[in-house]
Amino acid sequence: MTNKVSTGRFFEDFTLNEAIQHATPRTITAGDCAIYIALYGARQPLFCSAQFAQSLGHKATPVDDLLAFHIAFGKTVPDISVNAIANLGYADVRFLQAVFVGDTLSTSSQVIGLKQNSNGKSGVVWVHSTATNQRGEPVLSWVRWVMLHKSNLDAPAPITVVPTLPSVVAPENLQLPSYFSAANFDAKATGGQYYWEDYQVGECISHAPGMTINPAEHSMATRLYQNNARLHFDDHMMKTSSFGQRLVYGGVVISICRALSYEGLENAISILAINAGTHANPSFAGDTIYTRTEVLDTWALPERTDVAALQLRMVGIKNMPASDIDNIKTESGYHPNVVLDLDYTVLMPSRGKQ
Repeated sequence: MTNKVSTGRFFEDFTLNEAIQHATPRTITAGDCAIYIALYGARQPLFCSAQFAQSLGHKATPVDDLLAFHIAFGKTVPDISVNAIANLGYADVRFLQAVFVGDTLSTSSQVIGLKQNSNGKSGVVWVHSTATNQRGEPVLSWVRWVMLHKSNLDAPAPITVVPTLPSVVAPENLQLPSYFSAANFDAKATGGQYYWEDYQVGECISHAPGMTINPAEHSMATRLYQNNARLHFDDHMMKTSSFGQRLVYGGVVISICRALSYEGLENAISILAINAGTHANPSFAGDTIYTRTEVLDTWALPERTDVAALQLRMVGIKNMPASDIDNIKTESGYHPNVVLDLDYTVLMPSRGKQ
């Protein structure tokens, strides 16, 4: 009997600098966008109001930044992380241009780093991935690193290469379409009263509402992105793991935190970049997620007076209000209730437009 079913790649199956073209191009539909709102209740008007989107110069309502990212990311899972122990982090995530309903996303990756762990049973793989639309135009790019099991423990360790990654996507590398203008920004659509000038470095916002992760919803969300990593779906397998149950895909937590952060950041138009990110602790069905945001920096954008950028630290906390936690991270590691530590940059209207 022959076995034509792929078991996915393990650590020893990756080689430095290899290029991987991922299968299953995905055409994004209006249904995908509606399901995304149903899953998280995301309220950014740019992604749900055609009138608001057109007032900023877009031809139509763009696809939510994170929906596009999760779909593009999902393409990589069968080739990169289906056998993952954990997705360890993100860096240099760039949102290069808007994605619209009808666009077809394809993703490719290059292996840029390898490091076998000291136990000899696993290792870390770094990949740089790029998503393009049907015209071959890059719309997203990112680096992530993932820990993988070894299948053959006798396979020799590769030469260790750990890539040097930027700490932030610099303001001059942030992308805005040439047609975009916030000169007619209408805060009545967002319900927000705070503009870029109203945020101060070091300011911390505790977003009051929490959101409980329901088993069906986190499974549906991960399937929506065609992410087939077994640790999110195979309950039978995961019962024998150290966790004893399925893990929630980290992208679900990112989207929940982004949705919860709306109050206090209502005028954050879109995400320009994710500078760094860590899934600090696992999340499971039944956990309730809370969010807090710290303002890390405020950046004027070259040759723009209508908009500017905020560098933010979004922290996701499970099963305790954000205001109840004092130390997110100490020398010994993250607080056990911290599940997400994400450094990202958003586009904000400036009072200078007036």
